[in-house]
Amino acid sequence: MPTETGSVPDTAPRRRAGVGPLLGVGVLFAMVVAVGLVALTGGIGYAIAGLTDPGNVTRYGITVVRVGADAAAAVCIGSLLLAAFLVPPQKSGTLAADGYAGLRTAGIAAWAWFVFALASVFFSAADGAGRPVTEVFSPEVLVNFIEAIEQPKAWLLTAAVALLLALGCKLVLSWGWTVVLFFVSIAGLVPIAVTGHSASGGSHDMATNSLLYHLIGAALWVGGLIALLAHARRRGAHLSLAAERFSKLALVCWIVMAVSGVVNAVVRVSPGELLTTDYGLLVIGKIIALAVLGVFGHQQRQRSVRGLKEGAGGGQLVRLAAVEALIMFATIGLATALSRTPPPQEIAAQPSTTELLLGYTLDGPPTALRMLTDWRFDLIFGTAAIVLAVVYLLGVRRLRKRGDAWPVGRTIAWLAGCAVLLIATSSGIGRYAPAMFSMHMGNHMLLSMVAPVLFALGGPVTLALRALPTAGKDAPPGPREWILAFVHSPVTRVLTNPIVALFLFVGSFYGLYYSGLFDSALNYHWAHLAMNAHFLLAGYVFYWPVIGVDPAPRRLPPLGKLGLIFASMPFHAFFGVTLMNMQTVLGESFYRGLNLPWVGDLLIDQRLGGGIAWAAGEIPVLLVMVALLVQWARADEREAKRRDRREAVTGDQDLAAYNEMLKRLADQGERRS
Repeated sequence: MPTETGSVPDTAPRRRAGVGPLLGVGVLFAMVVAVGLVALTGGIGYAIAGLTDPGNVTRYGITVVRVGADAAAAVCIGSLLLAAFLVPPQKSGTLAADGYAGLRTAGIAAWAWFVFALASVFFSAADGAGRPVTEVFSPEVLVNFIEAIEQPKAWLLTAAVALLLALGCKLVLSWGWTVVLFFVSIAGLVPIAVTGHSASGGSHDMATNSLLYHLIGAALWVGGLIALLAHARRRGAHLSLAAERFSKLALVCWIVMAVSGVVNAVVRVSPGELLTTDYGLLVIGKIIALAVLGVFGHQQRQRSVRGLKEGAGGGQLVRLAAVEALIMFATIGLATALSRTPPPQEIAAQPSTTELLLGYTLDGPPTALRMLTDWRFDLIFGTAAIVLAVVYLLGVRRLRKRGDAWPVGRTIAWLAGCAVLLIATSSGIGRYAPAMFSMHMGNHMLLSMVAPVLFALGGPVTLALRALPTAGKDAPPGPREWILAFVHSPVTRVLTNPIVALFLFVGSFYGLYYSGLFDSALNYHWAHLAMNAHFLLAGYVFYWPVIGVDPAPRRLPPLGKLGLIFASMPFHAFFGVTLMNMQTVLGESFYRGLNLPWVGDLLIDQRLGGGIAWAAGEIPVLLVMVALLVQWARADEREAKRRDRREAVTGDQDLAAYNEMLKRLADQGERRS
C-alpha cells in the first residue's frame, strides 16, 4: 500500500479488455524482427573485435533481452508520463484513478525492465568477452568481466534504476513524487546510451549525444502511445486532453528522432556505404520506418483528436493507435539489430589516439584565432542554448502581442547567457576543454560563474508565468501550474537553502578535483556532459536566490544576499591558489595519453588553469554587486512611488499625525511648566 497520506483511488477498469495481448504480440514481433536481422549479419562483430563467436544462445539471447528491456523501459516511461502530465491529479495533489492506474502499470513494467536489464548484465558480459553465457554464471568470472567491459556496468546501473522505480511506484501516491519518478525513468536510459558503438571510435561525442536524444524521443513516443492506448481501453477520464497533449509531444519526439537519427548515421556511415553494407541497409530501413510512422501517426492522431473533441468515443483512437504501436515495435526490433551491427567505419577505420579519447582531432595549439573559428557544435548544450533563446523570445513576443511590457535588460541578460553557454561548449573553448586542463578550467568558469548569473537576471520563471495561460478554476492544471508546483516543491526549497546552495556551488570544486573523480571522469564522454550540467545547474541554484529576478522559495534579505556572495569568495580564491601551487598533475594519465605536442609541461598548464580559476572568481562578484545595487535602487524607487500614490489617495496623513503628536507633547509641556 502507498505510504503517503490519502486513500488509494478506485482503479476498477471500466472495460475488462486491456492492452496486454497487444503488448505481448508487439514485443514478440520486435524480438523476431531483431533476431532475424541479426542472423543475416552473422558474427562479423566478433571477428572485428578479435573475439571468438560465443554461440547462438549468447548472440541471439542478448538481442532478445535487449528488445525486452527497451520495450519494458518504454512502457514504464510512457505510463509515468501519462500519470504525471497527460491526465490531471486530484485537487489535493493526490493522483486520480487514471493516474494511479498509469503508476501501477509503470511499476509492473519497471519490474520487467529490472529482470531484462539484469539478464543483460550476463549476456553483455559474455558477448563482450566472446564466451558462452553459461561461463559467466560464476560470480568470480562475472565480476571480472564487469570490471573489464563497460556494457555490463551500464546494464547493472540500469537494473538499479529500474529496481528503484519499481519500489517507488509501490510507495508513492502524490503527483509531485510521480513527476520525480518520471525523470528518474528518463535517467535510466542514459547508461546504455553512453556505451556501445556510439561511445567508441571517431566522432563518438556526436554519436553519443545524438543517441541520447534518439533514445529519449523513442521512449517517450512509443511508451506514451502505449499508455494512451491503455487509457483509451480503460475508457479513462480526460481522454481528449490526454490525446491532445500526447499529439503535441509526439510531433516533437518525431522531429528529435529524425534529426538525431540522421546525425548518428552521418558519423557512422558514408552515403556510398548505405546500399553496400549491412549497417547502411539497416539505416535505410529505419529511416523508412520512421517516415512511415511520422506520416501515419500525424494523420491518424489528428483524426482521433478531432473526433474526441467532437464528442466521438475512443474506439477510433484505439484502433489506429494499435496499428501504430505494432509498427513501432517493428522499428524497435530494427533499431536493436542496428545496435548489434558494427558500423563500416568501425570495420575499416583506424582512428588516432586523439580521436579515440576525444572523438575528434585537434589541428594545433589553442590560438586566439582557433578559439574563435574552430567550432564543434555540442548537440546537448549547443542545442539547449539555441532552444532556450528561441523559447524565451517567443515568450517575450507573446507578452508584447497582448500589450504587456517586458524589460529589455532581462532579455539581453538571458540571450547573453545563452551565448556564453554556446561559446563555452561549442566554440574552440569547448573543443579544447577535454584535452587541456587550462581550457577545461576556462570552460568551467564560464558555465558555473558567468552563464548562471546572466540566466538568473533573465527571469525565465517570471516570464513563463506571465506568458503561459492559467488553467482556470475547474480546468486541469497545465504548464503554468506545473512550473508553480516546481518552484514551491520541497526539492527546490532544499536546493535553494543558502547552506545547501553554497555547498553545491563551492564544495563541488574541491569534491571533483581533489577526490580523484576528475581523473576518472576524463576517460568518458558522458562524464564531461555530467560535469558541464553540474557546473551550470549548481551555479544557477546559487545565484537564483541571490540576484535572481524570479521569486525564490526562500527570500533572502539584502544583507543575506551580500553575505552569501562574500562567503563564497575565499573558497574560490583558495581553490585557485592551491591549484597553482600543486606539485602533482590532475588527470595525468589521460593527458599524457593524448600527448599533445604543444603541451610540453602538464604542471604549467595546470597552474595556468588555477590562475584562470582564481582570476575568474572576481568577475561574477562584480556582476552580482552591480546587479544588487541596481535592484536595491529600483526597490527604493518602487517603494517611493507606492508611498506617493498612497499619499495622493489618503492625503499626507502620516505627516499630519506626526505633527499632531508633537503638538500634544508641546501642550503637555506647557501645562506642566
